[in-house]
Amino acid sequence: MVAAPVSIDTLCVNSIRFLAIDAVNQAKSGHPGLPMGAAPMGYALWDKVMRHNPKNPKWFNRDRFVLSAGHGCMLLYALLHLTGYDSVSLEDIKQFRQWGSKTPGHPETFETAGVEVTTGPLGSGVANAVGLAIAEAHLAARFNRPDCTLVDHYTYVIMGDGCNQEGVASEACSLAGHLKLGKLIALYDDNHITIDGDTGVSFTEDVLKRYEAYGWHVQHVPDGNTDVDGITRAVEAAKAVKDRPSIIKVTTTIGYGSPNKSNTGGVHGSPLGLDEAQLTRESLGWDYGLFEVPQEAYDQFRQAVERGAAAEAQWNQTLSDYRKSYPDAAAEFERMLRGELPRGWDQDLPIYTPEDKGLATRKHSQLCLAALGPRLPELIGGSADLTHSNYTDIKGETGSFQPETPEKRYLHFGVREHAMAAVINGIAYHDSGLIPYGGTFLVFADYMRGSMRLSALSGLGVLYVLTHDSIGVGEDGPTHQPVETMASLRAMPNMVV
Repeated sequence: MVAAPVSIDTLCVNSIRFLAIDAVNQAKSGHPGLPMGAAPMGYALWDKVMRHNPKNPKWFNRDRFVLSAGHGCMLLYALLHLTGYDSVSLEDIKQFRQWGSKTPGHPETFETAGVEVTTGPLGSGVANAVGLAIAEAHLAARFNRPDCTLVDHYTYVIMGDGCNQEGVASEACSLAGHLKLGKLIALYDDNHITIDGDTGVSFTEDVLKRYEAYGWHVQHVPDGNTDVDGITRAVEAAKAVKDRPSIIKVTTTIGYGSPNKSNTGGVHGSPLGLDEAQLTRESLGWDYGLFEVPQEAYDQFRQAVERGAAAEAQWNQTLSDYRKSYPDAAAEFERMLRGELPRGWDQDLPIYTPEDKGLATRKHSQLCLAALGPRLPELIGGSADLTHSNYTDIKGETGSFQPETPEKRYLHFGVREHAMAAVINGIAYHDSGLIPYGGTFLVFADYMRGSMRLSALSGLGVLYVLTHDSIGVGEDGPTHQPVETMASLRAMPNMVV
């Protein structure tokens, strides 16, 4: 008998799987289970759906991809390598999790070109993605014209059961549903396994019903292990829904292909080992050596290089046409992309003398925002439902960012401090010159600390306006009195207090 030929999709999907298996085995550390199960999702997105240019990872109008389940980072590193990003060579794959490598144990945007968001703490990535989608919607509303679409890209996320259990994801996805962010599409890796084993021990809710209640468009692909076409069709259906974010539950088997370790907590965060890797090769019919990728798979993946160059060239022509038709708007757009502040941005800032009457620091903050707002069109932000206590409004600005008015700069985050911090991180990760800020009481930095630490780690330059900061705040009682909070923030590396 002659074996049936293997389809190019299967060959490409298994290339991802075995790069992950071999890299984790060689490092003797890592998380092979997610890349093995989610490989069809990654392949469908990066080969069949996303617009991206491997030779220019910072091309502005690229689609953004966030691996919210950052422990499965070998999925992302394999995709970067296979599609032709110079930042991740095969040697870099072999150096996975090693000191000084460009393939650390969780993705870091400042370490590896092509990584959009620093992920690891679960739930934060999808919350960052909400910020990315807000940035896209805001810039599109401000700069697109009826005859010229300059800003037009999607944000894609792969998230897992752990992300859906974290509160920050719930906060952010509730906000995304309210804001009707139609260009945000999340793929939920529904594999029912976390570190403790089957999720049935703690997590039995109907996730899609929750997202439906948030106002999201929901779909389910029952065979995420092999149905690349089904995943692709679901993503295209999601793209057709313009007035809601979308979540696609993709049911997979963690560690797919491993005869003895698939569908167990053990494959989540431990290497398969050489013996089990060999059995997996036999199970999936993978007749290739360690770190070996068949040329046919490279040929398929590397088509992304030509497609990306063509997409960027087409957009560059659009930008050229835009410059001719709308020179002032084009100048502002390109200045923001360069990260340059406008001339005279600080000329209206107040100047004080020792003789001036003292004001509350939050009032000084409001006066500075009032002076900066008109001269810094890239300033965007708001408060976690404390606008009139934090004084975070921008004088002269009317209205706020809502589904009908995404051109507005003021964001009502609601009582969602952690989501606010993660979302403004996402706006900064968009890398389009926007300067995001968020306000709440200082004591509630305790709710935001995880995302504030990621801000500092990634050098994002976001601004936290934390009012009611005095240890003299006594009327509200000790729950609102930040006695130790300032010192704890000063101890955070890269956080300027």
